[in-house]
Amino acid sequence: MAISYSPGIGKSKNCSVGIDRLRIDFDSNLRRWFGRNIGLWFSRRQYFFDEEKAINLEMYIDVAKLHQIESEFESYRFKWWCEDENDFFIKRPTYKSKGEITARIEGHQLIRDCSYLSDSGGISNIRQVDEHELIFETNYDNWHVLEHTRLIDQDKFRSRTIYSWFKDKLKIVENHHEIRIKNPN
Repeated sequence: MAISYSPGIGKSKNCSVGIDRLRIDFDSNLRRWFGRNIGLWFSRRQYFFDEEKAINLEMYIDVAKLHQIESEFESYRFKWWCEDENDFFIKRPTYKSKGEITARIEGHQLIRDCSYLSDSGGISNIRQVDEHELIFETNYDNWHVLEHTRLIDQDKFRSRTIYSWFKDKLKIVENHHEIRIKNPN
């Protein structure tokens, strides 16, 4: 389901009943999709930087829903770490071998407290391809990032493809194959 209507962050005053209904459906689909991602994932990654040889890296990602009192928006914590660090992080200091991002869903946007390649916060516009795949589009600090994330085989696996442009030049292409290790349900 793809929705191009966007009232922006927060509540819209002059929406028709039909559009409000679409937003409710979209919000519940997004919340359900994010709920399906909660748990611990093992991530096998392949990075392509400009014309360099492909680089492989293995990481862990823990996705948790944050329980908040009096919040109309759902929030999540994404923690990642690498157990077998190599020179990848020495050669590319903007990448962190471990870290944490807190984000909340507001309408069709994911509001992040920081970004993967920067400490700057970010807003990702979300498009839903179908019940299993979302596309995130983010801009921050001269970066434009397009990420496709798809849940596979009853949420046992995730496939992520990420394209990152810096100042309008494609700099990084990433392929991630992720295996669910622990499901809290």
